[in-house]
Amino acid sequence: MFVGLKMLNNFISMPPDALAEDAQRVMDEQQLWMLFVVRDGKLAGYVRPEDINAAMPSLMTGLDKHEINYLLSKLTVGRIMRKDMVTVTPETEIEAAAMLMHAKNLAGLAVVNADGDLIGYINRTIMLEVLAEEMGYGQGGSRIVFEVVDRPGVLKEVAGIIDSLGYSIISTGTFTHADRRMVVIRVDTPNPSSIAAALQKAGYDVVGPEDFKHEWQ
Repeated sequence: MFVGLKMLNNFISMPPDALAEDAQRVMDEQQLWMLFVVRDGKLAGYVRPEDINAAMPSLMTGLDKHEINYLLSKLTVGRIMRKDMVTVTPETEIEAAAMLMHAKNLAGLAVVNADGDLIGYINRTIMLEVLAEEMGYGQGGSRIVFEVVDRPGVLKEVAGIIDSLGYSIISTGTFTHADRRMVVIRVDTPNPSSIAAALQKAGYDVVGPEDFKHEWQ
């Protein structure tokens, strides 16, 4: 999966010469945590409500109403915008974008094309949707988790066992816990007990929540 297939492309942006008070009004009305600042289609930066709030008092202290209105008419987002927005391209793998957001503790990433044009945005909500989608959660069925050691042919062998029982695989995934590698398979049955039994007979260690209760009790 690539970022370009999941990114939001209906984002709201403003030019650098837009008034800060207009940007604040838009963010309040749309319940946005930030606005992109775009110049000639290129990402110039972004502005947040707290950036606007921080700029206004420093400019208004001790001023009368007319002076305040004058300064408000001059305060543009270009003067207070941040320029540290992290970007990715639409060709970026969704997993790589997720790791980048995690490593830098980011709420989202701007998506730019090869020419540097801002074409989209991807955030944590999308990442969670992708996780659920890739794990096949919305397609029903049941999940089976088993521990494996790294060796060739594991998935082929397991797929053969499931196929021989007349079931289909909805999705597969892997994760690690401590030094243990787990494979998660979602199958199209509400009762996977026969599959679990067949996997255990084949030497696979099928695990469930009860196997980890000692870690969270």
